[in-house]
Amino acid sequence: MIGVVIPAHNEELYLDTSLHAARTAAANQALHGETVHITVVLDSCTDNSRAIVERHAMQAGSACGIDYLCVDARNVGVTRAAGVRHVLELGARWLAFTDADTVVSPTWLSAQLQLNVDVVCGTVAVSDWSPHRYNASTLCEYFNNSYTDADGHRHIHGANMGVSANAYLRAGGFAPLSCSEDVALVEALQRTGARFAWSAAPRVTTSARCDAKARGGFGDTLLRYAESARAVLKAATVAPLATRV
Repeated sequence: MIGVVIPAHNEELYLDTSLHAARTAAANQALHGETVHITVVLDSCTDNSRAIVERHAMQAGSACGIDYLCVDARNVGVTRAAGVRHVLELGARWLAFTDADTVVSPTWLSAQLQLNVDVVCGTVAVSDWSPHRYNASTLCEYFNNSYTDADGHRHIHGANMGVSANAYLRAGGFAPLSCSEDVALVEALQRTGARFAWSAAPRVTTSARCDAKARGGFGDTLLRYAESARAVLKAATVAPLATRV
């Protein structure tokens, strides 16, 4: 069985689309009928996230199990670890991680398994930069020039990661960190000698949100990218003026 863990804190704007995509990946024929179980870990949610998960659980049928856990941690490391414990108890041999504001591709799970390693670290793409409004085009260009979306990258994203259950347990699992829990897990996995694939094959698209959920996470990184992009644009604008003077 493949266990998919999705942490969520008030993600009603994105969660429905995220679960649709995860269910599609779970039904991919390249998985040869292996059961997939999706667990959404609702961390201190006060919106309609739970109702969204319950609706998908009713629609999914037997091919793809969907359930949820409720925690009150406001800590993504604690949240992911709780989800992993749950799917391990259900018998998961492979653990796949994404986020509630992320849309995985139909081949997301099959691409991870086909790499035949202990750990898969994937890349992320952003399809809609409009939340950043006036900086959208500049940020998009800056991101595309600064980010390596290709095999051999060294990016670490909780929104696109897979690990065998055995390797996860050997590494000690997710630490109770409010951010960079994915980085800490990867470092622990490296210390155990786990076999890695730094691959762009498992595709996901994530939001370019401005309301970053975790300091140091991808949303926060985009805000820092936006500041850098503005600085680059300002420098490019000032330079011709200085030349003409």
